Amino acid sequence: KDICTYMIRIALDVMGGDNCPGAAVEGAVRAAAANQDIAITLVGKGQAIKDELAKLNVNSDRITILDAAEEIDCHEQPTAAIRKKEASMVKALNLAAKGEVDAVVSSGSTGALLAGATLIVKRIKGVKRPALSPLLPTVKGGWIMLIDCGANTDCKPQYLQQFGVMASAYMQSVMGVDNPRISLLNNGEEAEKGCELTKAAYKLLSAAPINFAGNCEAREVLSGEFDALVCDGFVGNVVLKYTEGLASSMMAMLKTELTADFKSKIGAALSMGAFRRFKKKMDYKEVGGAPLLGINGCVIKAHGSSDAKAFASAIRQAELFVKGNVNPKIAEAIASLPDEE
Repeated sequence: KDICTYMIRIALDVMGGDNCPGAAVEGAVRAAAANQDIAITLVGKGQAIKDELAKLNVNSDRITILDAAEEIDCHEQPTAAIRKKEASMVKALNLAAKGEVDAVVSSGSTGALLAGATLIVKRIKGVKRPALSPLLPTVKGGWIMLIDCGANTDCKPQYLQQFGVMASAYMQSVMGVDNPRISLLNNGEEAEKGCELTKAAYKLLSAAPINFAGNCEAREVLSGEFDALVCDGFVGNVVLKYTEGLASSMMAMLKTELTADFKSKIGAALSMGAFRRFKKKMDYKEVGGAPLLGINGCVIKAHGSSDAKAFASAIRQAELFVKGNVNPKIAEAIASLPDEE
């Protein structure tokens, strides 16, 4: 069958992550088996991909291979790396730029993916800067989008306004949140609090066509009171890495205390189900990746240590992004904003 007859066409860079190509190929197979409406192009070293498919005994007309002789190392300078025309990430992005696929998923170098998406796929008209936007679990069982988490360490107020608009479109279209509550990370709830950047951004977000819920202090990030958290990439990356580290450290400390004596071990055994649910809620594999919003296409950055489950989740996220028509909604909202640069 012609790959173009399928609803959602996804290019998967299978060479970028710690567990590639095996985990990426297996994740693609899982995703294709779970949904008949997607077709996946595996981009990477052809023979290695064939070997992995053979191990899984897979022969599907919805899984095709695009050979790529090179790969991008995470230590390479991003703009130099994307000049490697035979690199799997570059070839995947070129498919999106040509309109031959609807989405790209990669667990490779974040810097190279950002540079490649911006220069090859390009930005949505009017978008000043694309933003990397992971989802974090909240105490109420939902999700909050952190935008930006590292793509733009130095921002202007208008960038933050656009981040809020893009986050609102995504949370509504993909996550099904009605009238998403968009907040601005700050050092106080009052509108006059913060640095020059956040005070100016507060005014712009208040005037944007979104449900701006005001400032959010750091202790409220995971409260469930907000659906998206706007900040510059430097602050966002600190929040993300601290949250990941804190969750890991707390689990380690809890494990130590629960095995400290006999009574604690009994209590731990009785509470095992709750601990498993908590661990699952905090597991990035459930979401799979972070969308790069503002790009004229769908680009999903999967975690560098993704396993097959995480890749399948990232592919599912790409599918929902395309089905949700996120980019047309972002383009419409961005066009309604005044250009203040």
